Amino acid sequence: MTYEIGVVLSVIAVAVVLFVSEKLSIDTTAILVMCLFMMLGILTPAEGLAGFSNPATITVACMFILSSAIFKSGALSNVGVLLTRIGRKNNLLCLLAVMLVAGALSAFINDTAVVALLMPMVIQVARDTRISPAKLLMPLSFGALLGGVCTLIGTSTNILVSGIAEAQGEEPIGMFELTAAGLVFLVIGILYMVFAGRFLLPDRKVAEDLTEDFNMGDYLTEIVLLPNSPSVGMPLRSSSLVQNLDIDVLQVTRDKFKLNATPYTMLRSGDVLKVRCDVEKLKKMKEEKGIKLKSERKLKDEDLNSTTTKLFEAIVTPNSYMVGKSLKELDFRAYNHGATVVAIRHRDEILHEKLTHTRLSAGDVLLISADKNQALNLRSNEDILLISETERSHYDYSKIIPVLIIGVGVVLTAATGMAHIVLSALVGVVLLVLTKSIRLDELYKSIEWKVIFMLAGVLSMGAALEKTGAASLLSGFLVESIGSYGPHALLSAFFFITFMTTNFMSNNATAALLAPIAIVAAKEMGVSVRPFLMAVTFAASLSFMTPMGYQTNTMIYGPGNYRFMDYLRVGTPFNILLWLVASFIIPFFFPF
Repeated sequence: MTYEIGVVLSVIAVAVVLFVSEKLSIDTTAILVMCLFMMLGILTPAEGLAGFSNPATITVACMFILSSAIFKSGALSNVGVLLTRIGRKNNLLCLLAVMLVAGALSAFINDTAVVALLMPMVIQVARDTRISPAKLLMPLSFGALLGGVCTLIGTSTNILVSGIAEAQGEEPIGMFELTAAGLVFLVIGILYMVFAGRFLLPDRKVAEDLTEDFNMGDYLTEIVLLPNSPSVGMPLRSSSLVQNLDIDVLQVTRDKFKLNATPYTMLRSGDVLKVRCDVEKLKKMKEEKGIKLKSERKLKDEDLNSTTTKLFEAIVTPNSYMVGKSLKELDFRAYNHGATVVAIRHRDEILHEKLTHTRLSAGDVLLISADKNQALNLRSNEDILLISETERSHYDYSKIIPVLIIGVGVVLTAATGMAHIVLSALVGVVLLVLTKSIRLDELYKSIEWKVIFMLAGVLSMGAALEKTGAASLLSGFLVESIGSYGPHALLSAFFFITFMTTNFMSNNATAALLAPIAIVAAKEMGVSVRPFLMAVTFAASLSFMTPMGYQTNTMIYGPGNYRFMDYLRVGTPFNILLWLVASFIIPFFFPF
């Protein structure tokens, strides 16, 4: 144990705590660690910043662009139609279709994009067939994760480990090198969900409408503005209703016409306002001058849905700019032209009060009141995903053929060895731009920059482990304690450590930490590096036990109305099963 090794392990220990606690965002933690290594002299600036020019980082950025181009072209729009038709015939057949479709798409398209594409359709199918969305959304996420380990480009983790291997003198992972073992995992996953997992999934009540689903009945009411109201003649944002009572006005009915309530709506005598408030504010309104309560009945969706406004559900995506910020900080209503958040489903609870001050988390579901134009703006917002309806943005079907040809070309060029994957992906992106299949502004928006910065940062951890000898120290400990039982036991241990760790912190960070140690351990035992690298690669993406284990698990948390224990109940036996299977099939496909 040298001073440098002690510093590296200490910094990584702090990083792990930050990753797990989420006190800072994952990308912030990764960049912080990278800076610490450079400041402490562990890495030179060139070594510390090498992650930004690493082929793995560039490839991941390119794959985000390719996935987005395919997604927006409409090439996959008929997939949802097919899924809807199957789902309405048979629930078990629907579960199979969801996992197979998600798995097939995720092998070549970013799994977050796949879940974003299929989630609204799956939710609609669940509601049409009167089954709980929880019965289908977890299979959707699991299918996407299992499909992602079937090819090199299935997940950013696969590309990351391939880059680490190449940097240490090993052969990069081939495009379809993972496929055989990945398909075994996918088949086992489907069989598990069909014969065991689906019986462990929660079967929560399906609400009649969104107001019931979000327990809004006691928080919505109607008031009438009388001629002596101080709010008459004032814009809504400046009225005493907003300034003094701090209530949200969702809709204005004037002369039998329903108007959308924007911050600039001028209030008039006789206006009927639909408002969201709690019991205490209801009491205050009764005492407010110039206000008359028209209705105290529980309102339903039809009371808020009209020719002008509707209720929408939207999920805060994992890499959203909104994560960690409040609606007030985001100026959400003004930014979205008056669309109003009336409730938030945050993990196990539904929030109705102090919404503007609530800090948002990835996976939070927002109940939003919006008109047609506001809804269009919401659909174009990259930071949220509308999940309450299957209608998507207008597709440009003329782009389908060039986008698919370019996508297939990227895969085949890399698979046949005609070009390195990073070169193949870069050329593919250039061709997308030249064929006008994607605009430059869409290109930059499609890249999940948090992931790119996180990858660049975590690569510095692997570099520090290797440079200081910390990887050798840790691998030596594992070889001495477990390696005496043989390479099979050590491989099994690496798989177990990886999937347990990735259930509580970033899968890419886990892979970046363990891949260098796995390489050194294999060399110390005098066996092939390949099976150990594959154990880390597969295990880093097969995380089913927690909602924070992978982005798609986080995305379905709120829409599925899941609890943390649901993931443990369904995911724990599944992860144990895959661990046992992996201990045998990885050495079979990748001999020692």
